[in-house]
Amino acid sequence: MKVLYVTSEAAPFAKSGGLGDVAGSLPQVLNEQKETVRVMMPLYQDIPQIYKDQMETVTTFTVQLNWRQQPCEIKQLSKGNTVYYFVKNDYYYNREGLYGFFDEAERYLFFSKAILEFVPQTDFWPDIIHCNDWQTAMVPFLLEKHYHQHYQDLKTVLTIHNIKYQGIYGKETLYDILGLTPSEITEDIEFKDATNMMKAGIYNADWVTTVSPTYAKELGHSYFGQDLHGVIKSNQHKLTGILNGIDYQSNNPATDENLYVNYTRSIVKKQENKRQFLEEMGMLDEDKRPLVGIVSRLDELKGIDLITHVIYEMMGLGINLVVLGTGDKKYEDVFHHIRNSFPSHTSVHTAFDSKLASKIYASSDMILMPSRVEPCGLTQMIALAYGAVPLVRKTGGLNDTIEKFNVLSGEGNGFVFNNYNAHEMLAELTRAVCLYKRNEPAWRQVVNNAFQSRFDWQKSAQAYGQIYRKIKGDN
Repeated sequence: MKVLYVTSEAAPFAKSGGLGDVAGSLPQVLNEQKETVRVMMPLYQDIPQIYKDQMETVTTFTVQLNWRQQPCEIKQLSKGNTVYYFVKNDYYYNREGLYGFFDEAERYLFFSKAILEFVPQTDFWPDIIHCNDWQTAMVPFLLEKHYHQHYQDLKTVLTIHNIKYQGIYGKETLYDILGLTPSEITEDIEFKDATNMMKAGIYNADWVTTVSPTYAKELGHSYFGQDLHGVIKSNQHKLTGILNGIDYQSNNPATDENLYVNYTRSIVKKQENKRQFLEEMGMLDEDKRPLVGIVSRLDELKGIDLITHVIYEMMGLGINLVVLGTGDKKYEDVFHHIRNSFPSHTSVHTAFDSKLASKIYASSDMILMPSRVEPCGLTQMIALAYGAVPLVRKTGGLNDTIEKFNVLSGEGNGFVFNNYNAHEMLAELTRAVCLYKRNEPAWRQVVNNAFQSRFDWQKSAQAYGQIYRKIKGDN
């Protein structure tokens, strides 16, 4: 099966979040499983020069966006077992940063058309184009409406990584960029007297996936569906939730160069990491305090308001707290205030620091993730690999990866609360702290269960392969 995997970001070239991790790992594993997958993404200014120096030009052509004639150069690079194509256009992509520009719609509509214009010019004719999020969700729409006669056997898959971001723009924007007529703004793209690229992708793709089974179910409800729950229900017949995995080579405490002491499922060496980390951060460890880590974007969707609502009660449990993340200033201010109130027992870092994140995973006894919405979540999977026990809310991918620890049976790899309620979260944290301080055998069991949990890409890649074959009629 030949697959062109199209994405707005992919590690290690350019990454802003979970999509970059997925696009950096999944194609590699699919190729290991004897699919033939190539990746296509924009050539951003931020891509490290070491990769740009290895790229070769494949072809050049012009992409027409209504009255615009935009040049397009396709660069190619091979890394590992995967071929990558990069769409070069300095007007759209020679800028600092990946997202957040005034002409975002035009940038990614150009990318979508460039994908479809490129296919006939290469010796790689895909069976499937696998799209990701709203930035490439217009590929199925354009394929169906404008390119269908040229690609009658080409099928599409759309993966929804986070339905919050939908690519909603006024009708005039699409009239101007694509030259669409009012009659072409049909029900499958119209949205509240505007246009919605994610909606267009869901309706026109041959199959739709989300990044966890629970999130796929949740999207059919108004609380999670971000006004597209009806669209999801209408397309339930072609929707599958496939849990993301993580790369265990780059998330491995045995080889992580950022740690004080490397280890493999060793609680003793993990505690040595904690000792040195507390010393470096100037934190005290009297009264056998558990270290609770927060590695997160600081916003309401991540449940940070639950934490800030009961932060003094949390500290009253006798914990040490370390926070790493950026986001809403009101949350940053609360954590800095707590740092000033409990200087010997808190460490707050409102920045992005991957090296410090590794130290926190290796040193923390628990990782707190009380998300309001969590499509999949990678933090809890990384925490498990490092033996940091996740405390999560039962939603999305957190529900699919974390099982509540049962003291009597010894089963479970974390702590779980159900409702989006600060005091319910506090009650579960109280339970976890009591277990840590008063029941060492049980705590060792839950840590060992965490170590043994594994969510790699092999099973997920097989599920994607089955979908590719299903929509091509090869089952």
